[in-house]
Amino acid sequence: MILKDFKPAPDVQAFVQLFRIVHLEFSPTEVIPIKAYPPRPEQCLAFYPFDRETVEYAHSKKVINHLPVVLYGQFTEVTNRLIGHRFLVFQIVFLPGAIYRLTGIPSNELINEYLDGSIFFGNQVHEVNEQLFEAPNYQAMLDIGNRFIRQLMAKANQSFMPIDWACAALLKQTNPFSVDQLAKAACYSPRQLERKFKERTGVNPKLFMRIIRFDYAFRQKNTAPDMEWLSIALECNYHDYQHLVKDYKDFTGLSPNQFHLIEDNAPERQFGLNEGFYKGT
Repeated sequence: MILKDFKPAPDVQAFVQLFRIVHLEFSPTEVIPIKAYPPRPEQCLAFYPFDRETVEYAHSKKVINHLPVVLYGQFTEVTNRLIGHRFLVFQIVFLPGAIYRLTGIPSNELINEYLDGSIFFGNQVHEVNEQLFEAPNYQAMLDIGNRFIRQLMAKANQSFMPIDWACAALLKQTNPFSVDQLAKAACYSPRQLERKFKERTGVNPKLFMRIIRFDYAFRQKNTAPDMEWLSIALECNYHDYQHLVKDYKDFTGLSPNQFHLIEDNAPERQFGLNEGFYKGT
């Protein structure tokens, strides 16, 4: 069983932040807990070569299921996900702006959307899903992912722009730019930056920064469960613990402790795995 992030091939890194493989198998009689999936700074194409998942939006209670390949944009709310007994997902986590460069579709049209991937990439995605089904090992899956992205790159008609650098720069900053600093570095006015940022990520820069910081705190707690919340808050550039609590309540509707009680029962926990800082080569 595995829950791990892998670097794409060097040439593919211009569009893809990482490949993520989650592979969990349960006995046919086992009751699988629901996974509360919090917002994270990701736009993703997800392939389900075996069992699919059922997704319920925490707020609206809308339910989506039986999709073999899914494109989802930036989420700002929790979705509750029920997986099957033979579950494997191969996720292509794009760099901010990459979906726009590959498809020309503004990311603000994808906000909080969980959609059939073939609508955007055609039946090619089903061929890729079949290849993943037949893949003998995880390395073969990574090779399939790299080949698929190269095919998309060959057709891309949107060039790399300063806004794409600005979006990606936030992911790499321990102490992120202010909006004004980011706009100045990318040679945009603050209003231009916000408009183009929404086109690339679906949200404005300040909200994207908040999601990045929240995701870092979430993963930090999973990686170091004995770490006190105040220490996590300060390490993740929150002013104090209450500042962190506000983000948790805004993004999950729960306090940090309440949400992580649910997280501690997530399906991957039964295999000693968690959504911490997993990096592969």
